Amino acid sequence: MRGVKQSCLVAALLGFICIRGQAQTNLNEVHVMPRDDSARPGPAYRLEKAANSIIRTTVDLVLVPVTVMDGANRIVTGLGQENFHLFEDKHPQPIKNFWKEDEPVSMGILLDVSGSMKDKFDRAQEAVKALIEGANPQDEFFLVTFANHPTLLRDFTQNTDEIQGSLLFAMPKGRTSLLDAVVVAVNNMKKARYRRRALVIISDGGDNRSRYTEKDVKSLIKEADVLVYSIAVCDREFRTQEERLGPELLAQISGVTGASAYLLENPNSLPKVIEHIAVELRNQYILGYSPSNSRRDGKWRKIKVKLALPRGIPTLYVQARTGYYSATE
Repeated sequence: MRGVKQSCLVAALLGFICIRGQAQTNLNEVHVMPRDDSARPGPAYRLEKAANSIIRTTVDLVLVPVTVMDGANRIVTGLGQENFHLFEDKHPQPIKNFWKEDEPVSMGILLDVSGSMKDKFDRAQEAVKALIEGANPQDEFFLVTFANHPTLLRDFTQNTDEIQGSLLFAMPKGRTSLLDAVVVAVNNMKKARYRRRALVIISDGGDNRSRYTEKDVKSLIKEADVLVYSIAVCDREFRTQEERLGPELLAQISGVTGASAYLLENPNSLPKVIEHIAVELRNQYILGYSPSNSRRDGKWRKIKVKLALPRGIPTLYVQARTGYYSATE
């Protein structure tokens, strides 16, 4: 296991906190302010209620992307199949497939362009630039911006200049429809060409405009085979209840998918966070298994990944998808 210590990729993470799944607040402790649709101006857009039209497919092989980090948020590489134990609903599952190749990624970028991002927007644009410039040539991207409503500003493209050019005339203003933007992005991800799929949200997290609820969005992303990374760019003082709850909302959305959530008080740290996300995406372990429970009952199956390491190895942390819905007849 000497290679485990030698193969930690160091990321200089100053000025932000990476919120792991194990460190997130229990879902029952989170209080989301109720939304009064009667008090909100009528929408200038329409969204299909995708969260109520669940699509399930036959599951013969479940793929579980796994990220391993140490206590300093450094990505750990060099582990083998024997270092992972996988469980479904507490039942051990033999790992049939295991690989670590750097495959192309289909990525959606969700950028908050509401008025509350005005003083942070230059850094946010730089973060988008850093994300796409650090990508592999085969990667594809789309861009969703959101303020009073979400807009698919640029559909899937491998031309990074198109993504950057789309942001040249963006002006932060209006309110924040973050949850609606996630719905738009997840639906658009159905057109992705690659099996590795990720969304990256850059926002202060204060949703005060969406027609979808937190429950709707969590149900939707449980159905989607996509990692949702989130970056909460926060002020030192929260002006509203929505802004105060924003970072926790983002952390829980990411936690459902097994991706990292980041909390920033200093927008200058955005490029380092983007670098960390890029390293994480390129150094995931993929575990594949055929579920021992073959019943097609449409129920949620919980996934748990544990590490099996020799004594003396420092504590490592695992991030992985939390489960999937089984197929129906």
